[in-house]
Amino acid sequence: MIKVAKFGGSSVADAEHFKKIRSIIEADPSRRFVVVSACGRRYKSDAKVTDLLYLVAAHVRYHVSCDDLLTDIGQRYFDIADELGLTYPIREEFATFAEKAKAGDLTTEELVSRGEYFTARLMAEYLGLPFLDAADVVAFHHDGTLSMTRTQALIQERGIPGGFVMPGFYGATREGRIMLLDRGGGDISGSILAKCLDAALYENWTDVSGFLSADPGVVPHPQPISRITYSEMRELSYMGASVLHEEAVFPVMEAGIPIAVKNTNRPLDPGTIISDREDYVADEPIITGVTGKRNFVAVHILKDHMSNEVGIVRRVLSIFERYRVSIEHIPSGIDSFAVVVQGEDVKDSLWSIVADIKTEVQPDGIKVVDDLALISTVGRNMSGRPGISGSLFAALGQEGISIRMIAQGSDEINIIVGVRDVDFERAIRAIYSAFSDGDHLLELKDLKRAEAASHPASVR
Repeated sequence: MIKVAKFGGSSVADAEHFKKIRSIIEADPSRRFVVVSACGRRYKSDAKVTDLLYLVAAHVRYHVSCDDLLTDIGQRYFDIADELGLTYPIREEFATFAEKAKAGDLTTEELVSRGEYFTARLMAEYLGLPFLDAADVVAFHHDGTLSMTRTQALIQERGIPGGFVMPGFYGATREGRIMLLDRGGGDISGSILAKCLDAALYENWTDVSGFLSADPGVVPHPQPISRITYSEMRELSYMGASVLHEEAVFPVMEAGIPIAVKNTNRPLDPGTIISDREDYVADEPIITGVTGKRNFVAVHILKDHMSNEVGIVRRVLSIFERYRVSIEHIPSGIDSFAVVVQGEDVKDSLWSIVADIKTEVQPDGIKVVDDLALISTVGRNMSGRPGISGSLFAALGQEGISIRMIAQGSDEINIIVGVRDVDFERAIRAIYSAFSDGDHLLELKDLKRAEAASHPASVR
């Protein structure tokens, strides 16, 4: 059985974490394929090596000295090598890299990728495994998109069957030009490798013991999630839960490979299993998790007899498309609908969009609400179960929280409500409490509230 183990930046921050990783690898002979990120923060006020390397690239671009930055980055690696007694010539290799960086001989992608490269070099020696450069096997097209077909062929051709350590986050084109994945791309690299090796399990090791059912900064001591589906994870990740890069699920999801999110500092904790199993287990919670994001904007368009007018929604959406703004939700009524977008996406164009809607659509009214927060309640076990939305709305009503928008996916695994930004945390706590018995999110506290709850309008 093959397990691919990916270790994030916090898991490779220093020599002590390297030691923890070796214990984890030695504890299970199936863990022979390892992917690592660049060294992360050692403590709260510390900087990630990747962030420092991007800063070096900016200094070089604007002809500002980056000597101190490079000294700090190099020392991170020297300390790890010295404490672990490694023989890899990190000082010589880093000195060569630093000279090329200062001379402007490296692209930003080449420069930034060295964080993962040097981490993997040291880790390979420490674990006694071969090093496999991601540039040799993770294939990119010239437009920066990943070539999964070529990647799979290269890993089969060049991968070492007995195991290896590979840096995450980057790959290369046929001509050898280094290309980067999105930030957090180490998770994606591990997922890609798991798919190409047809692994039985993809383990993503980080500094938390899997997913929690809510943000612990908002809900005190939320319950851990033991099992979650790919769809639920995507919903939670998109709406703010940031344990795992949301794009990391696609390669393994397509291959039917489960993901285990584990804690490097507490390896015996069960963590969270992400898989495509959607069957109901009796003692599982109804609600998998509650999360959300702030800073959304809703543009409400009102027009009498709108339901009889063909094309009005299309015309409005084409205006947003013209400004390259992605649409989040479109709640609607008989004579009105709203277009909900992320505030960051329209910070420079909102009033131009409104003006174009007035000119081209000629609505009877248009209103902008810019203090909107969206909260997503996610759970595969909600589907087909009566009383869920009623209990949720009643819980918010009892707290005096006004619901400004409601949306539910057709698969019934999530309910999204919009509330005022000032009510964001209070609303999450109210929803969490509504489905909690104090120890587990198992059953509705009071089904009678659901029967008495009145459903608010879709758009307010």
